[in-house]
Amino acid sequence: MQSSIANIKTSDRLNVLVFGAGAIGTYFGGSLALAGHNVVFVEQPKMVSELRERGLRLDLTIDERRKHALPKEPRDNVSGVEGTKDAFVIKIRSFVIEPSLEGALKFGPFDVALFALKSFDTTAALEGMKPYSDKLPPILCLSNGVENEQSIARALGADKVIYGTVTTAIGRRAPGDIVLEKLRGVGVAAGHPLSEKLVTALDRAFLKCRLYPDAHSMKWSKMLTNLIANPTSAILNMTAAQVFANRKLYKLEIDMLKECLAVMKAQNLEVVDLPGTPVKALAFATKLPLWLSKPFLSRAAGSGRGAKMPSFHIDLYSGRGQSEVEFLHGTVLREGKARGIPTPINGLLTDTLMALTKNEIPLEEFANQPEKLLEKLYSNVHRNHPTQ
Repeated sequence: MQSSIANIKTSDRLNVLVFGAGAIGTYFGGSLALAGHNVVFVEQPKMVSELRERGLRLDLTIDERRKHALPKEPRDNVSGVEGTKDAFVIKIRSFVIEPSLEGALKFGPFDVALFALKSFDTTAALEGMKPYSDKLPPILCLSNGVENEQSIARALGADKVIYGTVTTAIGRRAPGDIVLEKLRGVGVAAGHPLSEKLVTALDRAFLKCRLYPDAHSMKWSKMLTNLIANPTSAILNMTAAQVFANRKLYKLEIDMLKECLAVMKAQNLEVVDLPGTPVKALAFATKLPLWLSKPFLSRAAGSGRGAKMPSFHIDLYSGRGQSEVEFLHGTVLREGKARGIPTPINGLLTDTLMALTKNEIPLEEFANQPEKLLEKLYSNVHRNHPTQ
């Protein structure tokens, strides 16, 4: 059995630069390579030799479309397909991977670059890109948070950034080895000369792409989904299910989402549904009685995660000393302050998780102690907003 690779015209073939072979980079870069596009990865030197030797491995078992789109002839860029009635795993060998941006750019010029780094890695990555800004193509930013695109625009120019968002869940088993966990899709904002061509290319590569007219509404709607049970899980060392099972913590989650929605409203941003993700229903649920909204939000919190802990918990307990909370809940806090909107819950969660991340307080401080966290919140709210 051979790969699910599409035949594309030469005029439609893209030269794609991918920053990193993480979960999103491998899934998107690998899918575009399978679709016949030219793909070049930039990755840390210590991983390059390993990836060159064994290639990429994409477990796409849950995507039934791949199985029904197999070509009749073998493809040179596929070293093997592990296909059974229950599994569909593609190994790719036709790609280029370089340990430096300077080396990767020798394979250009490129039509587009894919950027899906953690938000706390964005600043350092952009510093490394600045010397090559004239050779870099427009960058489709697929990172979480709502500030990465502005950072790219400031560093490289507004014409070098395309807003994007990913709702598909991808697991990373090892560098260049991913598993598709939940197929939802990807959003690309309209307005850039490449937007529509990118949507077509990504959609034909089985990535389920959709065009959005308002970049900021798209990005904030995605961030809204990232907020749920993320910092509370890390701070309390509890699963999302455990957080939602606690009535007081569930109300905390609802109030936290309401703060974000208020900040969005102040910016005249609309809540929009994303591929495979009913964000409007999520926002509507915050207006319902707690007993009525809880079943829906509980499913939303756990959907696509499986048994995995939320990302903030993973980052905290990895000991890496960094957290994206300051770029998600922290953004809600900053934008709220700028508009005179109180966001005490997002502020508390941001400050507490950053203190844990920086070892200013021990990991055990709030572990499995929801009442202690709630007491801290209520005391902070009363001190800063006596009328609430």
